[in-house]
Amino acid sequence: SRLMDLPTCELHRLGEIADLVTSVRLSRVRKEKLALALKNEGYIPKLLQLFQVCENAKNTEGLHLLFDIVRGILYLDKAILFEVMFSDQCILSVVGCLEYDPCLAQPGWHREFLTKTEKLQEVIPIRDPELRQKIRQTSRAQYIQAIILPNPSDFEEGFLSTLNSFISSSKEEILHGLQKDEEFLPEVFAQLTNEATAGEQRFELMRFFKEFCAFSFTLPGKRDELLQTLAKLGILPILEMLMGMDDLQVRSAATDILSYLVEFSPAMVQEFVMQEAHQSENDTQLIIEVIEQMICSPDPEFGGDNQLMEILCALIDPEKMLAIASNLEIFEFLDIFYDRYIHVLTAPLLADTSEEWYEIGNDNFNFFAFEGPYSPDNYQTAEILASVLELLSFCVERHKYHMKIYIINKDLLRRTLVLMKSKHKFLALCALRFMRRIIGLKDELYNRYITMGNLFEPIVNAVLDNRNRCNLLKSALMELFEFIRMEDIQFLIAHIVENFSDALESVKYIQTFQGLKTKYEQEKDQQNEKLS
Repeated sequence: SRLMDLPTCELHRLGEIADLVTSVRLSRVRKEKLALALKNEGYIPKLLQLFQVCENAKNTEGLHLLFDIVRGILYLDKAILFEVMFSDQCILSVVGCLEYDPCLAQPGWHREFLTKTEKLQEVIPIRDPELRQKIRQTSRAQYIQAIILPNPSDFEEGFLSTLNSFISSSKEEILHGLQKDEEFLPEVFAQLTNEATAGEQRFELMRFFKEFCAFSFTLPGKRDELLQTLAKLGILPILEMLMGMDDLQVRSAATDILSYLVEFSPAMVQEFVMQEAHQSENDTQLIIEVIEQMICSPDPEFGGDNQLMEILCALIDPEKMLAIASNLEIFEFLDIFYDRYIHVLTAPLLADTSEEWYEIGNDNFNFFAFEGPYSPDNYQTAEILASVLELLSFCVERHKYHMKIYIINKDLLRRTLVLMKSKHKFLALCALRFMRRIIGLKDELYNRYITMGNLFEPIVNAVLDNRNRCNLLKSALMELFEFIRMEDIQFLIAHIVENFSDALESVKYIQTFQGLKTKYEQEKDQQNEKLS
């Protein structure tokens, strides 16, 4: 049917144009008509000419109206308009309009960022000019998508679905073109490992390669082929080198790629780690790089250490190793891990809970105030120690034999329980959870180690400190004692009742402690009956 009539493209009619673009949003038919009219009348280039006029004249009202108009046109979500707006002729003016958001006190810097990014993309070794243009166009589309996408609560399902499809199909075209070029990946790897490559260029290569991997791995048909190619090209030694670089952005991108490999091809990474463990004794192995990055994270609260922790758990999980190794080989690998690697992981824990913080002794376990930038009361250090304890708790359950020997030899539980006095409750919870995992195994040797070391004293002290509070730490403490009562671990029940009854008298209203005393007395009565 008849196309929509458009106002003449003049400065004094920008308000009408903005109202028109906004008014069609809820009508599919009117959106179609408006998109066709904009395309057929060559309207978008004319609008962008007005943008140049407004910017030169510093016409703020006009610039704000153009922001609404251009964003509204993008919200029409029509492929015929994307081809125009993402073209070399229009793209900078389009993102220029999007700089003048009325909600912002100062204009954005979209053009500067996009120009710099496209200049850096020239380092990507692509010979086909059409493929290079497609990469440039897709990068622009993704950038604009990030700018204009509102909060999830502000749009309906399927919003900008055409733009999403446009980006996805473009990526598939790019992927197909790159896979036909047998020299592409070797050249990327050569530039990444070349010391002469500038920092910004290396990061842009890493960013592109990460995106290339992330998209490829979502396509099952392409995934296996790419993984085989990456393995042949020696991706893991390259990632190991990149993770050891000073550039935080490069390290982060290398970690992301390693995370993809661990997710989609864990056997390949585990096999490499096991080979390195047997063949080399240097300190630059992949598993050490992962541990060191985790314990040296400058911003652990932003989640980077969680990603590294997941990678490390996957690499040292005996159940996952069974796909590539025998039980004997796994046992030998764990021998090496506990001989060579675990000291790197526990270094911050052993340093921050050293003997200067407490007196070791069965009869006297005194805590002193934590001080200094490296103490557990420093928030960054506390975050790192929490991650270390999560990993060690994982090891308690998965490496029962090796971890038991390590904990007892290093008196690791005593060192960990120092953290029960940290002002950061999440860290105290992690220390308590570590002990809970150990007790959960109901292992006689562990129980004797705990009782002989009087290691329930810091736990009882924490109960007394939190007796008048209602918090997660108190709940976790109660759960620990309730577990001992429910599982009827008589060795620990006797130790608690005989050594801490007087101290726990002030919390006798808590049924758990009364239950422990009852269990203890019942066991005593049964023993006396047997003796009689």
